[in-house]
Amino acid sequence: MALLVADSIGKSFGARRVLTSASLRAVRGEVRVLFGRNGIGKSTLMKIAVGIVQPDSGVVFYDDLPRLQARLATLARTGLFYLADEHLFSSAFTVRAQLEFLRRAYGGLSVDAAAERTGIAQVIGRRPFALSGGELRRAELAAVLVRRPRCLVADEPYRGISPRDAEELSAIFRELAKDGCAVVLSGHEVHTLLDVADHLTWCEAGTTLELGAPGTARRHERFRQEYLGARGA
Repeated sequence: MALLVADSIGKSFGARRVLTSASLRAVRGEVRVLFGRNGIGKSTLMKIAVGIVQPDSGVVFYDDLPRLQARLATLARTGLFYLADEHLFSSAFTVRAQLEFLRRAYGGLSVDAAAERTGIAQVIGRRPFALSGGELRRAELAAVLVRRPRCLVADEPYRGISPRDAEELSAIFRELAKDGCAVVLSGHEVHTLLDVADHLTWCEAGTTLELGAPGTARRHERFRQEYLGARGA
């Protein structure tokens, strides 16, 4: 069952029409992946779904309720976590201190357990700028575990990290889905995302196509030729 739905979304920025009728669904127990070329509107669609950007048309549903003028703060209070393609942590505090903030606010997994699970126990006392890109991304996943969301929307979580870190992220995304979380990811790391996904959505020409399971998506001729072909999938 879909927990979060952005339905028939249209959005323009000035004279530029980015989305005409695009949709995004986050389904409990599934990892869904949003594919599309740079600049096609993936991040805009995600930001509309989580309440950061308001659409020109269409509607966002959360828990089967229409959320007119949805706001991230409101959706977050009901269990949504948005992991943006930018830094989550402040440079003013250690990672441990910021995870403790989340723990006190939301009461998910303990900070030490989350740090151990994500492999950051040895660096948790540092400030974010002292961490490598992979360590920082795993610290952000520790924040997700501490938060224990019902829905996770992550924009390009694999960008700039090593294959080993990517494997760890995929394992955590799968664990979250197994526990009932609705997970939506985007990115261009085709093989990694195909391996972790239960369902693929293709964003192109201002709209979206639901391609289904990875095996089915690979057999979609236009998707294979226009998107996968250039990436060797």
